[in-house]
Amino acid sequence: MRKIKDVLRLKFEARLSHERIAAASGISKGAVTKYVQRALEKGLGWPLPADLDDGQIEALLFRRAAPPDQYVVPDFAHVHQELKRKGVTLQLLWEEYEAAHGERAYRYTQYCEHYSRYRGSLARSMRQVHRAGEKMFIDYSGDTAAVIDMATGEVRAAQVFVAVMGASKYAYAEATWTQALPDWIASNIRALEFMGGAPALLVPDNLKSAIKTACRYEPESTSTYGDFASHYGTAILPARPYRPRDKPAVEMSVLVVQRWILARLRNRQFFSLIELNVAIAELLADMNHRPFKKLPGCRAEAFEAIDRPALRPLPATRYEYAEWSKVKVNIDYHVDVERHYYSVPHALVGQHLMARYTDTTVECFNKGTRVAVHVRSYQAGKFTTLPEHMPKSHQKHLQWTPGRLLKWGEKIGPGTRAVVQWQFDHRPHPEQGYRACLGLLSLSDEYGDERLEGACRRALTIGCPTGKRIRMILVAKLDQHPDLFPAAETAPPTASRAHANVRGANYFRSESTMTDDTTTTDEGDNEACSSNPRSIN
Repeated sequence: MRKIKDVLRLKFEARLSHERIAAASGISKGAVTKYVQRALEKGLGWPLPADLDDGQIEALLFRRAAPPDQYVVPDFAHVHQELKRKGVTLQLLWEEYEAAHGERAYRYTQYCEHYSRYRGSLARSMRQVHRAGEKMFIDYSGDTAAVIDMATGEVRAAQVFVAVMGASKYAYAEATWTQALPDWIASNIRALEFMGGAPALLVPDNLKSAIKTACRYEPESTSTYGDFASHYGTAILPARPYRPRDKPAVEMSVLVVQRWILARLRNRQFFSLIELNVAIAELLADMNHRPFKKLPGCRAEAFEAIDRPALRPLPATRYEYAEWSKVKVNIDYHVDVERHYYSVPHALVGQHLMARYTDTTVECFNKGTRVAVHVRSYQAGKFTTLPEHMPKSHQKHLQWTPGRLLKWGEKIGPGTRAVVQWQFDHRPHPEQGYRACLGLLSLSDEYGDERLEGACRRALTIGCPTGKRIRMILVAKLDQHPDLFPAAETAPPTASRAHANVRGANYFRSESTMTDDTTTTDEGDNEACSSNPRSIN
């Protein structure tokens, strides 16, 4: 007010220019011009009338005609709540107030000053302004609840999880056995379902289940919690370490939960976690409907009016708890997840992938792209392999089964089928029989089906149907001499022989045309055929 008097004195008595008045008074030239124009409009000069005090001069120059006691005082509790809505500003609320009350409305400067005084009268935890549906603060109460084991009488402490919406202070609470990751994720899921939507930000404390690396500037959440947030279309913004004022809403709500819920339950005994949570839910409803002391309504009403309309809708399916681990692709193109081995595309051998596994599925990701998905198996040491992950040569090998090989042998002839069956009957492992039969396939391609059938019958006649002996017969062309086959045996011999080494006279007669000295054992076959480049190992 002293500035106005100085401006008027320097203008009308000293007759200085507006520029010099501004320099002398320390205000802008525009302000000097405005003061002078208002004084001329109101007929004021210098000296000022003696009966005008400072308040009257201000009212005369800058306020409208309404007396001070006739101004309408705004409902600043309503203003405080409205400011939490998205896009609502103090300027907008003042314009609505002025439009409603006209000449009886405060000017914008006085309006802001009165609101600032009102906001300063509120509790410190209420000074932080939160937008509707923007943040949900999450923490555990420092106090625990006791649960008695009916069988042993042991008292176990249950942790109390608390979540609160920033704008409305609408709260959720429940008891869990631990603060570990599975319980943490399950509590977050139930909190969002209780709210009926997802906020834009989740603001947890820096517990290890939520935050892998606590940092003031670049905190890193755990993979599972980040996956949870992505599923619900929200983001994680943890409070700064050792800064509880970053989350005053939940700190105050934790205190309220301790006072209005846990304190009321202190003299009651609970024998299960379900029983405890039922009691907490009843008192929680009462707490959310308890009227505010300095604001209109209660938490439930404020939530319905402010937060609920701004929440994002929940996805159609509930988040399925999943864990993540970094895995390396072994040379057999499998990764180890909880001691079971799952296949991935063979081109990824030697690379590191991220494995995401739930109770039902296992997924493998390479740089954010899913490259494999399997049904979860809990058999330790076993393998789950998809054919499309195998190299082409491995896929072809996988296509052959004992039944298919037997059908192939039967298609060529009874002698070949009998040799195929002999391979499976005389090998300690089926895979060895597969390889021997694949060797017969190569002989069929090389010599034809008719000659292979003759060689198989000849090998059965002499009691040595090994792959290498059959190749020797084909090389020596013994299959093309019918006179070497016993006349009495028109069909290949079966397992009715007393012993594989019982040869008979025909064996020595048929072998007379063979020049190399061999035996009928498998070891002799190996020595005789070691120089053959087409033999199958």
